[in-house]
Amino acid sequence: MMTRTVDPTHELAAFLRTRREGLDPDDFGLPSRQQARRTPGLRREEVAELAGVSIDYIVRLEQGRGLRPSAHVVEALSGALRLSPAERAYLFDLTQQRPRGTDKPATAAAPSLARLVTDLSPLPAMLLNHRYDILAWNDEMARLLVDFNALPPAHRNAMWLCLMHPEVRALYVDRERVVREGIAHLRAAWAAHPEDRALSDLIAEFTTRDEEFARLWAERDIKVSGRGHKVLRHPVVGVIAVDFEVLVPLQDPDQRLVIHRAADEESQAALDRLCAP
Repeated sequence: MMTRTVDPTHELAAFLRTRREGLDPDDFGLPSRQQARRTPGLRREEVAELAGVSIDYIVRLEQGRGLRPSAHVVEALSGALRLSPAERAYLFDLTQQRPRGTDKPATAAAPSLARLVTDLSPLPAMLLNHRYDILAWNDEMARLLVDFNALPPAHRNAMWLCLMHPEVRALYVDRERVVREGIAHLRAAWAAHPEDRALSDLIAEFTTRDEEFARLWAERDIKVSGRGHKVLRHPVVGVIAVDFEVLVPLQDPDQRLVIHRAADEESQAALDRLCAP
């Protein structure tokens, strides 16, 4: 039986500590102190001063002693630690201070979205939920990555394929970056859906079975990419460079429509050969 990979209280403690230790004291213009710094980053008392809370409060937070900061304190900590927008959202999710919808996460594509994925042909496209489960795809995406119809439903997951499927593992020229970006998304998704046991079990499986995933997961990167560039080494047509765009439907904010386009003329020609009847 899989166990819960991340405990919110312990993750909050570790996240605050790593972000504090990653800051450069010289960037804050803080008064110089005679005591030498024995650890990297800001001291706890400096974060407390910047956030307007007590040192003891910061200590208890970083020790994982069950505190649940208010939204006001979360905002103050975000400013004190100079969190990025994605990191701020992650902190609000960890502390359960961001408003949540009442709908359960989708496990199947809405018919209109499934039709849209098909209509996007000849652009390779697929629809994912917050777990990276692949809910819908068109023929071009299947030819670019893998025959999804031939996979067991449990393996129709973009991260599982990247980590566990031999052919898909070999596709990506810059595979570590692809895995790193996927992990950042899963970490943010876990904080937004701590009640999702299936997601927690999936992360536990990846952490146990893949050393690269475990190493990158421990870095606590939650920068999610909404667009980007990938280079694939396809076994049939050779190298294909693609740009991708991730769109979020307003009525289904936990789903992601991922659209790929050839990044250059050579890649377009390769895609045309790959998807020819």
